[in-house]
Amino acid sequence: MNKLLFTVLGASLFFTCCQSPENKNVKMDILKNNLDTTVAPGEDFFSYGNGGWVKQNPIPADETSWGIGQLVQRELYDRLLHINEAAMKKDEKSGTTKQIGDFWAAGMDTVNIEKQGITPLQAELDKINALQNAKDVMMQAVHMHGYGANVFFDEGVQQDEKNSDAYAYHMQQGGLGMPNRDYYFETDARSVKIREAYPVYVATIFKLMGVDSATAKTKAAAVMALETKLAEKSRKLEDLRDPYKNYNKMAIAKLKTISPNIEWPLYLKEIGVAHVDSVIIGQPEFYKQLDVVLTTENIQVLKDYLAFHLVRTFSPYLSKPYADANFNFYSGLLRGAKEQRPRWKRVLDAEEHAMGEALGQLFVKEYFNEKAKKRYEDIVENIRAAYKERMEKLDWMSSETKQKALHKLAAITKKVGYPDKWKDFSAMKTGRASFATNMMQANMWWNNYYMSKLGKPVDRSEWDMSPQTYNAYYNPSNNEIVLPAGMFTVPGYKDEELDDALVYGYAAASTVGHEITHGFDDEGRQYDEHGNLSNWWTKKDEEEFNKRADVLVKQFNNMVAVDTIHLRGKQSLGENLADLGGLLIGYDAFMKTDCYKKGDKISGMTPAQRFFLGYALSWMIEIRPEQIANQVHSDVHAPAKFRVNGPLPNVPGFYEAFGIKPADKMYLADTARVHLW
Repeated sequence: MNKLLFTVLGASLFFTCCQSPENKNVKMDILKNNLDTTVAPGEDFFSYGNGGWVKQNPIPADETSWGIGQLVQRELYDRLLHINEAAMKKDEKSGTTKQIGDFWAAGMDTVNIEKQGITPLQAELDKINALQNAKDVMMQAVHMHGYGANVFFDEGVQQDEKNSDAYAYHMQQGGLGMPNRDYYFETDARSVKIREAYPVYVATIFKLMGVDSATAKTKAAAVMALETKLAEKSRKLEDLRDPYKNYNKMAIAKLKTISPNIEWPLYLKEIGVAHVDSVIIGQPEFYKQLDVVLTTENIQVLKDYLAFHLVRTFSPYLSKPYADANFNFYSGLLRGAKEQRPRWKRVLDAEEHAMGEALGQLFVKEYFNEKAKKRYEDIVENIRAAYKERMEKLDWMSSETKQKALHKLAAITKKVGYPDKWKDFSAMKTGRASFATNMMQANMWWNNYYMSKLGKPVDRSEWDMSPQTYNAYYNPSNNEIVLPAGMFTVPGYKDEELDDALVYGYAAASTVGHEITHGFDDEGRQYDEHGNLSNWWTKKDEEEFNKRADVLVKQFNNMVAVDTIHLRGKQSLGENLADLGGLLIGYDAFMKTDCYKKGDKISGMTPAQRFFLGYALSWMIEIRPEQIANQVHSDVHAPAKFRVNGPLPNVPGFYEAFGIKPADKMYLADTARVHLW
C-alpha cells in the first residue's frame, strides 16, 4: 500500500514502408519494421513480432529494460520537459505553474544539492538520535509515515472492500528494505547474492552519515536481523491475492489483542486517523510480530533502523554519494542498470510522483484531443459488447451467476484520457531551496489528502493516475477502468495514423480488454457490481472457475524466466487471466470492425495478423536478466516476453491467423488450453 499512488528514439527504425490501400504515402509501418522473419510465428511469437527492433536496440546503460514503454515515455518526457522549463522561466507569484517551476528548479540545482549533502534530513536525524524508549521510537515512526518514510509497517486510506461507499484505514505488512519477504529467505544464487549485498549497502549509508566502518557494519547486521524478523511473519505475494484472508476489520480499541504493547490509538491519531473507530488489518500475524520486535529489540537498533530508512527513502533526492549508493543497490544489483539515468529524467519521475496530476492539466491541453478521446471511448463500448456476447455463450457458468456477471459488466465505469475534475494542489508547498524537502512536503500533502477522506463520502470521480501515465488500472471498489491518455501513445505516430487492426491489438486487447477482465479475474471476480467484496458466485461455478484458471497457473509454472528460476503462475494469475481475457475479447470486438471485415492487407499482413502483432507491440520490451529475476520475486506481472507467448497458445484466432500447426512450439492441443472466458 502506498499513499502516493509508475523525440522518438531511432526514428529510422519506425518509418519503414507501409503500403496501405488507402494511402501509399504514409509513414513507414512499425509492425513490419519490427519483424524478425528468421523466427517463425509458431516458434516464438514475441521474437517474431519484436525481434527486428530488439536486435537493433540494445538496452541503454542507464536502463534496466528497454522497449515500447520507454519509447512512449521518451516522447512524454520531451513534452513534460518543455512544460517544466517554460514554467521555471515564468515569474508567477502563485498557482500550479509556480509550483511546477519551483519543483523543477530545486531538482535541477545540483550545486545546491551537493552543497547541502544530508542537511535536509538533519532535523529528523536529530530527533531519532534523541529517542529514549520503544514508545518514543513508535511515535517517531508514525511521524515519519506522515512525510513518506513508511517504517515498520505500511498503511493508508482506501475504500472499505466490503462497503465501497465508505473510506477505511488499512494497515498492511511492510517495513522492509528489500522488495519483499522472499528476498530474506530464497536460496537461489541471485537471491543469496542480493541478500549478502544488502547489509553492505546499509553499512555504506551509515558510513556516509559519519559512522566508522566497523560500527557501520555492526549496525547494518542488526538492521538486517530486525528486518528478517519482520519478514518471517510477512505473507508471500500469492497469499496477498486473497481479499478475504487479507481483510480483518477491528475496532481501534481492540488492536491491543494483537499488539498488546503498542498504543495504537495514540499512534494512529498522530498519523492523522480520525472519524473512524475501526481499521482493516491485512495480516494480523505481522502486527503480532511487530509488537515483539518493538518490545524486545535494543533501543539503539530501533533507532538505527529508523535512521537508515529515513536516509534510504530520500537518498535519490540528496547529494551524489547518497544517490549513487541507492542506485548501486536498487537499480544496479537488483535490476541490472549500468549507470544512472540523466538527472532531468529523474527529476521528472520525482515530480510525477509528487504532483503528476498538476502536470497533467497542462499536458492534456496540448497532447490529447477530443477526437482521440472519442475513439477510445468507443473502443471500450465495443469491448464491453463483445464481452457480453461471450459471457452469454458460456457453457460452464450457471444462469444465476451469469446474470450477476452481466450486471457487473454493464456497471463498469470507464474513465478515458483525463479526469473531468482535477485535484487542487494549491496547498502543496514547493520551493527552490531543497529537492529533498520538496519531496517531504509533497508526501505530507498526500498524507493529509488521504487522511482527510476518512468520514467523508467516497469520491468516485477521482483518478489515481495522471493523464500522461503509460499505464492503466481497474479499481474493484469502484468497478471502474481508468485509461490515461499516455497509455494510447504509439511512439512517432499521431493517433489518426494508426489502423484499427494495430489499435485493437495494441490498445483494445492489451489495455481495455485487459483491465475489464480484471473485474473477473481470480481476485476481481470476488467484488460485486457495486464494488463490494461479496461472493456472488454459486459454489459450483466458483469451483469450475478455479479449475479452469488452474490450467493457466500450471502453464506459467512450467515456464523458465531466467537461469533456473521458473515463473510463479499463482502469483501472476490475475495478470495472466487479464492478458488472456483481453486477447480473446479484443479479437472478438475487432472481428466486428470494417477493417477486419474488408480484409485489406497492409504491408502484406492481413488484419488478423496485424491485430496479434499489435498486441505483441504492446509488450515490445527487452529486460536485463537481473530485472527479470527481480520481477519474478517481487511482481505479480510476468516478464514481457511471457505476456505474449504465454496467453497466445490459448487463443483460437492466433492459430488461424498464422497457420499454427501441432509441430510448432507454441501449439497447444485444444484439451490443454484454458477455456474460461
